[in-house]
Amino acid sequence: MLATDWARSIGIDVPIVNAPMGGVAGGALAAAVSRGGGLGMIGMGSAATAQRLTIELEHTSKLERPFGIGLVDWVATSRPELLTTALAARPTLLCVSFGDTWEWVARAHDAGVIAATQVSDLAAGERAVTAGVDVVIARGAEGGGHGQPLVGTLPLLTALLDHLPVPVLAGGGIHSARGLAAVLAAGASAAWLGTAFCACPESLLSEKAREVMLTAGDTDTVNTRVFDIAQGYPWPAQLPERVLRNSFSDRWDGDEAALSVDPLAAAELAAAIAAEDYSQAPINAGQGVGELSAIRPAAEVIRTLTTRD
Repeated sequence: MLATDWARSIGIDVPIVNAPMGGVAGGALAAAVSRGGGLGMIGMGSAATAQRLTIELEHTSKLERPFGIGLVDWVATSRPELLTTALAARPTLLCVSFGDTWEWVARAHDAGVIAATQVSDLAAGERAVTAGVDVVIARGAEGGGHGQPLVGTLPLLTALLDHLPVPVLAGGGIHSARGLAAVLAAGASAAWLGTAFCACPESLLSEKAREVMLTAGDTDTVNTRVFDIAQGYPWPAQLPERVLRNSFSDRWDGDEAALSVDPLAAAELAAAIAAEDYSQAPINAGQGVGELSAIRPAAEVIRTLTTRD
């Protein structure tokens, strides 16, 4: 089994953390990853509520293994009960990302919780450390879901390792035992994996969405804002999401101004989402999606990632 000092320090067996993907990484996936030896994370995205988090936390209430919670900064700021609920659950790690407010760091420390955040460049990493964050995640441009696609995973990781005095986790495009070994060899304290766990039966994705991911290739993703615009999600413009390309993104990417005033397009997307028509509905995925080949339990994914032939 692979191990790092940081993984040992928080009580996990392998240096693997599932990214807290909103709408994907619920309590069942977090519990399965933690039982498999990694750090399972419950993700609360832009539609998060304290009530939803409470429901997902039921899966970890008797876990007796370390787990974590991930929040979106601007969502937690507008719904302060989210942070209160998260800290009351006493996770090992709390990750708050995609913003520039830091009051939550002191609250996490007061609760005895490790504070972490995702960053997309060195300047953001330096701001996080100055604010007291304990762990920084190098969120490379290859990663699925929302984030600033500024720097690739490897150059970002090495820059953060060279300049920051805190543990750095590597996220974005890591999908195999070779990829995990590569970032650990570079000095990462753990890998932060999203797409690799999306097709697990413990995830919140539907069976149909998982099957679509299994057919995707390594060039089938795109960074875009069109799904957020059409659904009225107020993600900042600098934070697009990497998703599987489909007819909706092909039609509207680059024509966001027209999309924002086209109610018919929004209605068509809403209908596609309700019908699970992924020729138009979005599925978040990173550039490692082409390596997904089967629907496998989280524990099996972890074994595959930590075993080299």
